[in-house]
Formats: sequence, structure tokens, C-alpha cells
Amino acid sequence: MMSDEIKKGLLGIIVDETEVSKVMPEINSLTYRGYAAQDLCEYCKFEEVAYLILNKDLPNTIELRKFEKEEKNNRDLSKDLYSILKKMPKKSHPMDVARTAVSIMGLEDKETTDSSQEANTRKAIRILAKTPTALAAFYRIRKGKNIIKPKKNLTMAENFFYMCFGKVPQKEIVKAFDVSLILYAEHSFNVSTFTARTITSSLSDIHGAITGAIASLKGPLHGGANEEVMHMMNKIKKPENALKWINKALDNKDVVMGFGHRVYKSGDSRVPTMRKYFAKVAKIKKDKKFEKIYDIVEKVMIERKNIHPNVDYPTGPTYHLMGFDTDFFTPIFVISRITGWSAHIMEQHAANKLIRPLASYKGSQHRKVVQLNQR
Repeated sequence: MMSDEIKKGLLGIIVDETEVSKVMPEINSLTYRGYAAQDLCEYCKFEEVAYLILNKDLPNTIELRKFEKEEKNNRDLSKDLYSILKKMPKKSHPMDVARTAVSIMGLEDKETTDSSQEANTRKAIRILAKTPTALAAFYRIRKGKNIIKPKKNLTMAENFFYMCFGKVPQKEIVKAFDVSLILYAEHSFNVSTFTARTITSSLSDIHGAITGAIASLKGPLHGGANEEVMHMMNKIKKPENALKWINKALDNKDVVMGFGHRVYKSGDSRVPTMRKYFAKVAKIKKDKKFEKIYDIVEKVMIERKNIHPNVDYPTGPTYHLMGFDTDFFTPIFVISRITGWSAHIMEQHAANKLIRPLASYKGSQHRKVVQLNQR
């Protein structure tokens, strides 16, 4: 017998199985294919983790070289896509640009209609390779600067810096960026991933599913939170204002972005790693202001509400210190999460059932239609 209890937001509902990732409370860690995310950050680069998520195991040297070569060879965009990016309104949100660019990639891809595991893997790599190029191109276009084409002798992290700024920063900055990509790569059945799986369940294509996932990620309750964290820090302005600001926000029952998580109740396991690299970037940039604000706000949130930060909290100011515009924080998230979305899309295809939940109807009871001239 079915229960009539409504689980808003599917809270606590298990809808399917996955092999991609899991939060393991016993080791207090998010794991990708069984590997702790913080260990992957220390011992691997993003390309290795991307391979792991898509192919179920870490690559050996030959496998990694082949994967990297395929990614690098697919970085450049078509002339048409570059032209479309130039014609987009300069005030467009970069998330909308990312969504549109991936949709156009689907129009151009020769394998769009083939949803086999092999074709989807190839398409996933192409989307992973091209999306940073599209975003970096728009980053420069809206500033009135010339587009910088991708290079094949740089890692994904190095190449994104190069395409945005025309140069690659010191290796510690690149490492911190790489770590953020690893930490953002995958997180089980979050809202954007579930969106991708729902779209896939109708047997739609991978470009369509990722386009929908990007639209879902844009929201401030999901990926957009890292942008909101930076807006909050900019409102606080300086460490001396932080204590008064956060206490007033809590007194007013305002939502404080970058805190709390549907899955983690006693702290996001990704935070300590990202916090460490946030500190390294702040030291290199000789700017400790945001670190000081961070610590004060975190302390009050834990003391007054017992709510811990999530990974968006340290990531926002880290990207800011790297020189990225605030509205580009979530698009960087997209670059990374393409891997997780793609893995889930392929998993959904492998054992598909149309996702079609029920709703409890609360509208009007049966009514008779009366003709217009009698109303």
C-alpha cells in the first residue's frame, strides 16, 4: 500500500542506485568511485579524476596520455560558435552563455543522436574540452578584448587561466584551481545531476541533459551559492564589520549563503581541503581580508546556529583572489561538473526507467463547464 505522505524536495527518498560517488560517514568523506575526494586532490590532477569519474578507475600513464590528447584535440570551437558568442548580449549571465553554448555544441556534434556508452563517452570529452573555451571566449568578449584560442600544451586548469587572462599564474594558484575542479566534479544525486538524469530518462541526448543541468545549477540554492558568498563578503567589506553583520543577519533570520547542506549535517568534508588552498592563494596574493571575514562569520554560524560551511564558502573568495569575476564562479563549477553529469547520464542510460513521480492533487474538485454566454 502506498503512503500518502508527501516528501517535499524528495527529502529522504532513494530513487535509484549509483556507482559514481557517495558520502561515506564512516570516514567523513565524499568518495568518487570509492576514492576519498581529499586524497584525489593531493595526489591527482583534475584530468585523472575526470577519467576516473567517466571510466570507473584511475588511469595508468598510457590511458591518461590518450585521454588528455583527446581532450586537448577537441578544445577549439567552430567558427559559428565563436561568432554566436560574439553576438550574445554582453550583459548575459555566463551561466546562460554556458547553457546556450552546450546546446549549440549539440547541434554541431556528429554523434548527437547516438546515445551508446561509447558515443556518450566521446561526446562527454568534447563537451568537457569545449565548454571552458566558450566561457573564456565570452569572458574576454564582454570586456572588449580579443579571444585567446586554447593551447594544446597546457593542462585544463592552466589553459583556462591562459584563455581568460593571457597568462598562466604560478603553480600554487593553478594547483588551488585544480583542487576546486576536483572537489566540484561530482556529488551524487544533487539537484542538477537529478535534472540531468530525469532528462536522460526520456532517452533524450547528453547535450540536452547537460543543458538542463546547467540551468538547474545556476540557482542560488545550488551552484550559484559560491557567487552569493562573494556578494555577502563584498557587503561586509572589511573584517571589522563581520561580527555585527552576521549577528544582524541571523537576528533578522536572513539566509546566509555558503552554509548548510542537505547531505552533510556536521560539516562538508570538502571544506578543509578547499579552506587550505584558499589560505595558500590569500598568502600568495598578500590579501588576508577575506580569510578574516571567513573565520568570523564561520565562528558565529557554528556557535549560534550549529550550521557548518559547505564547499561554496571557501571557493567563492578563492576564485575572487584568482582574479575571476563573481558571475564566473558558477560557470567554473560547470566546467568541472560536466564529468559527474556525464557519468550519471551514462549510468541512467545503462539501466533506464522513465522518471515520473506522482503528485497529490489539491485543486478544485470536478466542475461543469458553462458556455461563455451563460457565465
